[in-house]
Amino acid sequence: MLDTKDPDHKGDRNKIYFLIVVIIALLGTNAFLFFKDKHEKDRFVTSSTERDRLKLEVEKIEVEFDKVNQLNVALTEKLQREHDMARAKIAELKHALQKGEVTREELANAQHELQKLRTFIEGYKNDIGRLERENAALKTQRDSLEKSVLTVSAKAHNLEKKNSELSEKVKSSAALKAYNERLIAYRVKNSGKNIEVNKASTARKLITYFDIIPNQLAAKDYHKIYLRVFDPSGNLVADEKNMFEADGQEMQYSDMITISYKNDNTSYQLDWVNPQPFIKGTYSIILYANGYTMGKASVELK
Repeated sequence: MLDTKDPDHKGDRNKIYFLIVVIIALLGTNAFLFFKDKHEKDRFVTSSTERDRLKLEVEKIEVEFDKVNQLNVALTEKLQREHDMARAKIAELKHALQKGEVTREELANAQHELQKLRTFIEGYKNDIGRLERENAALKTQRDSLEKSVLTVSAKAHNLEKKNSELSEKVKSSAALKAYNERLIAYRVKNSGKNIEVNKASTARKLITYFDIIPNQLAAKDYHKIYLRVFDPSGNLVADEKNMFEADGQEMQYSDMITISYKNDNTSYQLDWVNPQPFIKGTYSIILYANGYTMGKASVELK
């Protein structure tokens, strides 16, 4: 039997088969390249996203670190070193993550360093918190001590004030006080005898007579008695060199005597000769002893 197939058609079919195989191969290659390119893009997107996430984490840690440092706590030498190391590590991570392309190995290293940094920051926060609590406790103790010192100082001041007041009262209570004061004007005869007068033209001196109130607190000793004389115009008649202190101030005195006080009802007198002529009007005197006013008297001269 003769073969009825056409050789030319058989060659065409072979060409078609070959073309089909080539097309399938091309399609397979394109598909492989497509999926490979897609995989590479996905891998790059994933790396980029991971890098951005790590950058955000580093920034969060840096913000948290800044907040901790705002506590204004005095750092120990060890904490200061750790503080400086953490700052350097944060800067290092930020610089690494700012690179345009990051390998997976670099990302893995960055993640590892970031985890170490988180652990350190947590410990650092705990140390700073502990220091802050200790500082607060010390401040409370200091404030308490300052308050105690102020309280003690105030009590000491009050006690000193009371002691001073008590001392002043004791001094005042121990001061000599006069009673039965009398002021009399006299003229002096050639014989030296005193004649009482009531006229300014004949008066030569004033004599102050006084008794002293019995006082068990007063020292049985010598006491200075100061006299201040005022003329009818209210002017003090005294030598400016004669000074003493009484009633908390310095003042001039007209005359002074020293008496021996024995708390025995002794009467005393103080003679004062006017260095100037007497004038009409009322002369007054004030006696002082032990730094306090002792007594007063006056006399009117015609």
